[in-house]
Amino acid sequence: MDKFSFLNAAHTAYFADLYDQYLQNPDSIEPSWRAFFQGYDFGSENYGLDGEIIEGVTTQIPEHIQKEFQVARLIDGYRSRGHLFTKTNPVRDRRTYTPTLDIENFGLSENDLDTVFNAGEVLGIGAQPLRIIIKHLNSIYCDSIGVEYMYLRNPDVIKWWQDKLNVNDNHPSYSAETKKYILSKLNQAVTFENFLQTKYVGQKRFSLEGGESLIPAISNTLYNAVEKYGVKECVLGMAHRGRLSTLVNIFRKPLHELFSEFDGKDFEDENIDGDVKYHLGLTLDKTYQNGKSIKMNLVPNPSHLETVGPVAEGITRAKIDTDYDGDDSKILPILVHGDAAIAGQGIVYEVAQMSLLSGYKTGGTIHIVVNNQIGFTTNYLDGRSSTYCTDVAKVTLSPVMHVNADDAEAVVHAVEMALDYRMRYKKDVYIDLLGYRKYGHNEGDEPRFTQPNLYKNISKHPNPYKIYSDKLIAENTINKAYSDEIVAEFKNTLESEYDKAKEAKSSKVREFMQERWNGFTRRDVNAMLQEENTKYPENKLKNISKIVSTVPKGVKFLRKAERILEGRAKMVFETDTLDWGMAETLAYGSLLEEGYNVRISGQDVERGTFSHRHAILRDIISEERVNLLNTNPNNKGIMDIYNSFLSEYGVLGFDYGYAMANPNTLTIWEAQFGDFSNGAQIIFDQYLSAAEDKWKAQNGIVVLLPHGYEGQGSEHSSARMERYLQLCGNDNMIVADCTTPANMFHLLRRQMKRDFRKPLIVFTPKSLLRHTKAVSSISDLATGSFQEVIDDTIDPKKAEKLVFCTGKFYYDLLAKREELDTNKVALVRIEQLFPLHFEKIQEIINRYPNIKKYVWAQEEPENMGAWSYMLQRMNLVKLEVNSRPFNSVPAPGSSTRDKRRQQRVIDTVFDIQ
Repeated sequence: MDKFSFLNAAHTAYFADLYDQYLQNPDSIEPSWRAFFQGYDFGSENYGLDGEIIEGVTTQIPEHIQKEFQVARLIDGYRSRGHLFTKTNPVRDRRTYTPTLDIENFGLSENDLDTVFNAGEVLGIGAQPLRIIIKHLNSIYCDSIGVEYMYLRNPDVIKWWQDKLNVNDNHPSYSAETKKYILSKLNQAVTFENFLQTKYVGQKRFSLEGGESLIPAISNTLYNAVEKYGVKECVLGMAHRGRLSTLVNIFRKPLHELFSEFDGKDFEDENIDGDVKYHLGLTLDKTYQNGKSIKMNLVPNPSHLETVGPVAEGITRAKIDTDYDGDDSKILPILVHGDAAIAGQGIVYEVAQMSLLSGYKTGGTIHIVVNNQIGFTTNYLDGRSSTYCTDVAKVTLSPVMHVNADDAEAVVHAVEMALDYRMRYKKDVYIDLLGYRKYGHNEGDEPRFTQPNLYKNISKHPNPYKIYSDKLIAENTINKAYSDEIVAEFKNTLESEYDKAKEAKSSKVREFMQERWNGFTRRDVNAMLQEENTKYPENKLKNISKIVSTVPKGVKFLRKAERILEGRAKMVFETDTLDWGMAETLAYGSLLEEGYNVRISGQDVERGTFSHRHAILRDIISEERVNLLNTNPNNKGIMDIYNSFLSEYGVLGFDYGYAMANPNTLTIWEAQFGDFSNGAQIIFDQYLSAAEDKWKAQNGIVVLLPHGYEGQGSEHSSARMERYLQLCGNDNMIVADCTTPANMFHLLRRQMKRDFRKPLIVFTPKSLLRHTKAVSSISDLATGSFQEVIDDTIDPKKAEKLVFCTGKFYYDLLAKREELDTNKVALVRIEQLFPLHFEKIQEIINRYPNIKKYVWAQEEPENMGAWSYMLQRMNLVKLEVNSRPFNSVPAPGSSTRDKRRQQRVIDTVFDIQ
């Protein structure tokens, strides 16, 4: 008797469903069935279906059962590979892929097309002939939406997608009202771009033409986010393509303001230089007809594509932490990418890797790619090695939907599914909006130089509004008169706003997230030099010291950690010699008591690269993370500190965004070594140093860059202070290099106590963290203030050379002077390099009546460090330089050579001939 004759007695739909589960997740089904299906697959794939026995499993299964399995495999093939055979490309022929989804590749033939198969039940259509099943499969997986989701690994998530896609064969069923709304937003997008093309011929605008369905997609998504999920806020990051349309058609930027910018009118504010129109951001409080509202933030962005991504995520996380009590369902981040950029820019990968990390997650992001199928003049085949521009999504096992941008309803439907997925699973989801770019990269280019055939097709291609309008007319949802009327109405609005713009004398830059900055005033360099009261009562500092040096009850730390705590107590309560780490800790602790929050992130920041911070300790039994500062019952704020993943660009961008949205949090990014910050140079150049002048965007981020020559080679010596000093303008940021723990304490407190915010760059020590002379007393913290300049203590009348220096090099020079036992060389420390406090420097200069030579001394080569900056800025006296000679690298790899070069500089400083 056939050992599989029992199969005849069971319902074949059960086998099809079980086999479908096996194909998705073999471990999810009962082991004996799994073994059966494994044998079946092995036999059918390697030996055909002719009855050979493989390892005890026969393929002599009843033919109708075999066919059910083959149909189940066909369904699985569509689910896994259907996205390769879609109708998603409006202007190019789809590339061919093999094997195809032809039924012959699944052991089926035309003779099976009219056979009824129970496998149709897994599609929700019941038992159906094969030709009907195939029709449904093509409709679900191979029409205007191609879906990649079978690699997600989580069976529940895969099942969610399958159920979602099975509804109405993955096609929307919109009411006439919704269809008219989609048409109205398409009209705005298309008519707006046509108007600009007519009025401002050849001007850069990075047109959305060819991808206009982005506008109804985002607009509808925001409405659904509010209506279905109670979302209160959205943060949108996008580059140039389509930004102007988004500003006016979603964010309601007054059209006459945009037209004034096209006219090139100067900005009304003389104190800012502003930016080009397709970089500007906007914040809008939008209320719908149902009375529900949403706050919308379009983040200002630079020309550097994808840089805005981490900034937008940081803004989102700041709002989650402070506005929504950790509830990420109340805010929705959306990132709009270009196809060439998402495939080519490494920052996209960094942002993807952030998405599930505790210090950076934002509850999932909806990514929308405006896919022009071309980057500037580069064809997509030359722009990436991956099949899709969105293949970075697979890094985080995020689903992707590829959608034909000409099918407006499909686009809106896809983004609706993306919203549902994000809100349910709190993970990223990607939309690949396949369209085209009607003109060249910036409307001034001639695209036919490089893509003649493609642009021949594009020139004859109807716009999405006409396509959708014709569709709605054909189905009697609207008539032609309705379509013509809404176009004419919007054109009249554009003309009216265009005339209004002619009356304006200037343009304006609207402040981004203005409500976050109530109480903060933009200040100039004079305000930056004013002293701030940063004192903190000694008794309170001692109480904080006790808390951070005491093991909490019920917690057991490593013995080495306990010794660290004992050391903290000793330096405060016995020796009164606080080191750098203790002063830094007390700065955070005092701010927490005053109601400020503290956020620190970067590589190894919990312990500190040089093991000086130990902000997080672990219970050796439970491994629970313990931040002693957060155990203070007097705190009104909270401290978060996160070891970041190995990124500079992404993490600094994120933390910059966090600080942009949260001025009352001391937000710090620390580089593992100062020179590693060059991996984030774009953030420094485009945001940190320039955002206030471009966008009126204040930001109080603090950047800690370990710096100092200690024989560690080229890459671990210089934080490249010359680069930051070169970026300093009139009043754009603060650059400091402290030499005492107390000055660091007051510097950090000053950052929060002011009524304005400027980015703060601090060159922090390494060996100085434990230098016996680099200590401060508790009273220095309690009664002092930040000192921009620190004078020497020697008799000023005996000095013949006045040496200005900064940072750790001061202690090297001091050691040499003590060795020589001379008073002829005075050492003045410039603690704040920008802005220089000329008044205080002049006072110090005046104290030394017998100076023969004024010197800037540095341990860096002459073409690096602060020398060039001091030569340009410090015109109070005629400065000479004592430094290492010009070099291409900051320091040699040999510690012996490094010491020799360092000694030469020191010796030169004390040569008073």
